[in-house]
Amino acid sequence: MLETKIEGSCLCGAVKYQVTGKTKRFYHCHCQRCRKATGTGHASNLLIEPMSSIQWLQGEALLARYKVPQAERFYNCFCQQCGAPMPRVVPELDAVLIPAGSLDTPPPFPPQGRIFWDSRADWSCEDALPVYAEYPAEK
Repeated sequence: MLETKIEGSCLCGAVKYQVTGKTKRFYHCHCQRCRKATGTGHASNLLIEPMSSIQWLQGEALLARYKVPQAERFYNCFCQQCGAPMPRVVPELDAVLIPAGSLDTPPPFPPQGRIFWDSRADWSCEDALPVYAEYPAEK
């Protein structure tokens, strides 16, 4: 495991955090809950130990939480002003789950793999779509 110090913030910048701990893993998760929570084909998350490794630098009072009733430990933590996903503590794992898109500093290493691949949306991540640096020219 790699000792890591990363910082991040929400979309509007009202919530800022710092995490210093050991990076356990970095995965793209394709489960239905992650797709619903992000509105995308997968969630990209780092898991850092211990759960006490997170420090809220500002805006902690703006955080809200939604617990999926039937889930054992899945919940969302987000900024109430802009709705951006924020880190969440996972006591059962003694860790913090960090949405990679909220990072302001680079992650310690690239994603290690895709999990819950068999539950991915058919349209997600397995295609030959063209890529563009910005918006493509209109035709």
